[in-house]
Amino acid sequence: MDASAPSSGPPAAARILVVDDEKVIREILAEFLQLEGYQVATCEDGQKALDELRLRPYDLVISDLKMPRLSGLQLLEKIAEEGLNVLTVIMTGFGTVETAIEAMKRGAYDYVLKPFKVEEVIHVVQRGLYRQQLQAENIRLREALTIYQVSEALATSLDLDHILDTILKAAVKETGADVATLHLRDGKSGQYEERLKMVGNASAVQRAPTPSFDLLTERFDRGQTVVSHGESASRFFAGALGGADGKELVSFLSVPVQIGAYVQGVVNVYSFTRGKKFDEGHRKMLTVLSSRAATAIDNARLYEDLRLRNTELRAANQTLEDTFRSTVAGFAQALEETDLYTRGHSERVATYAELLARGLTLPDDEVDRIVQAGVMHDIGKLGVRYDMLNKPGKLTAEEVRVFRQHPEKGKRILEPVPCLHGLIDGCWCHHEWWDGGGYPRGLSGHNIPLVGRIVAIADAYDAMTSDRAYRRALPHEVAIGEIDRCAGTQFDPELAALFVRRLEDERTEAAKRGDLGIWPR
Repeated sequence: MDASAPSSGPPAAARILVVDDEKVIREILAEFLQLEGYQVATCEDGQKALDELRLRPYDLVISDLKMPRLSGLQLLEKIAEEGLNVLTVIMTGFGTVETAIEAMKRGAYDYVLKPFKVEEVIHVVQRGLYRQQLQAENIRLREALTIYQVSEALATSLDLDHILDTILKAAVKETGADVATLHLRDGKSGQYEERLKMVGNASAVQRAPTPSFDLLTERFDRGQTVVSHGESASRFFAGALGGADGKELVSFLSVPVQIGAYVQGVVNVYSFTRGKKFDEGHRKMLTVLSSRAATAIDNARLYEDLRLRNTELRAANQTLEDTFRSTVAGFAQALEETDLYTRGHSERVATYAELLARGLTLPDDEVDRIVQAGVMHDIGKLGVRYDMLNKPGKLTAEEVRVFRQHPEKGKRILEPVPCLHGLIDGCWCHHEWWDGGGYPRGLSGHNIPLVGRIVAIADAYDAMTSDRAYRRALPHEVAIGEIDRCAGTQFDPELAALFVRRLEDERTEAAKRGDLGIWPR
């Protein structure tokens, strides 16, 4: 029968187009192929067959070799030029070897000699469609492998540039595009900016026109992608489509990179090669790749945001640390201005405290906290009268009571300043004794915070080796003897022994250099 559309049949049945200028042959082949369960349409010449192939997809064409207007060989050429995905079998009454070879060269799958037996034609059709099925399965397996490989690559990367490069390479490879571009949407302006362009290995085209993203997103908002060919593709470009490097656009495919309803980017692929058109398979593949890319891009952006926030946080912490150090220095300066005899005392206590802390191999940040506590340990003396601090004689009981309040006052001075909270124990506890006989709380043993036990030893040693209003500085050996004697009562015995060893080592090294520096004689 002559028809421009295939007859009805099972939905999964292969679609076959029979092309012959002899009506009887068309009808016989159509009837037998329909009995085999195929959907069949017929045309009387090559030109009508070409028009039909442009309108609807077919799995196989059975075409006569000699026909008016467009011969079988010419039809093969047109099918190849326009990239029509269809298997072709040639029928010929001129069954020479040369004719068969020429048909195969131009893309024919096989040929049938006239007069033919219908069973032979059916066998050729079955074999051809089976081969086509295997090819389709191979393509699907290759696509599945590509998707798996791309997914693995994306899952292990938080580098946005690497993610974009992986996606665009896969897009060019799987679609055979001449040019591919990936545009990302700016979160603030909403504009799409080209982040990456890639050119196919065999492409003579180096650039491509930029589409109108307003027009594309209208389609994307309706849940559609864009596949368009030739002049009809011009509607997706704001200006004249024009050419790229002198080539006319043959086919254009655009898919969104989106999470939910939010389009965060667009992948565009272009063909400038005659006969190379993007099809439904390319659209599906690119859609899957883009969906994989969307999550990876989102994760990479979140990671970058987190990295920037961490950088900002580190900068803020550095500013806070600088403020902290300035605050400590300011308090220490204020304290020294009240007492000429203790000028430099806080810095020396900090030095001795660091010596002991490093002997314990504490972390650097903990050592730094102990050093700052040493600087601030006497800050509570800001609340003690100058004449009491520098009294040359013995203090009265009332004066002793007032003096012993300075650890508590130091705590109250530091408490309102959050960045100084880590120094409170050094101020509050450096007059506590190992045996519980100290003040202000009578703590004992390891109940005294470590920083308090360290500062206590450093403070006592410097107090003994410095001039005071009520006495001259004691020699180093006398001060060390007192540290040893009071170990286990006033001082932590292990810390006291370590302090003596560390101090002697430092003094020995300084003596070798001929400069004892700050170390007492």
